[in-house]
Amino acid sequence: MSYQRTLRIQKERIGAIIGKKGSIKEEIENKCNIDMEVDSEYGDVMLKSRNTNPLNILDLNKALEIVMAISKGFSPERAFNLFKEENSLEVIDLRDYVGKSSNSLSRVKSRLIGEKGKSRRTIEELTGSYISIYGHHVGIIGSPDQINLTTEAITRICSGRSHKNVYNFLQEIRRKAKIEKMKLWEESNNLSLKENQV
Repeated sequence: MSYQRTLRIQKERIGAIIGKKGSIKEEIENKCNIDMEVDSEYGDVMLKSRNTNPLNILDLNKALEIVMAISKGFSPERAFNLFKEENSLEVIDLRDYVGKSSNSLSRVKSRLIGEKGKSRRTIEELTGSYISIYGHHVGIIGSPDQINLTTEAITRICSGRSHKNVYNFLQEIRRKAKIEKMKLWEESNNLSLKENQV
């Protein structure tokens, strides 16, 4: 049996999912071995696996994740980072942090984006993730560690911490990770030297 999934997305993102002359849709179909039907009128996207191989459910889920990422404001180019095995998509609903007040939502979104996108860019650089802020959602693409770190940064900004506080926190984590990496590298080198001496 073939597998299928349907996703309803906002109509203004349909064009990004289809791409110029259908190029994005075609790339997702070919790389994930699925067929995709897009209903432009209602915003329904139906994804269907092409064969009965049980592993095809993984390809279908990957295609679903990519379509979801584009629907949450990511460019197709950034969404295609989900083809890397270690990466996944996390979607945060900002209303969980600020409630349903549109003023609070606008304020938090402004803080997350920053002047000319500076805040979003800085968090991306310090975590290695990709971030999209669209509607009342924040999408994050990255490895599990990158997603956890980015989520923590977003949580801190939503709870009113200063940008400086958040950037310092991320820089400290990055500094510790570098030291840890150096230690592992040195241990591995020392081990190799000892083995060569035996």
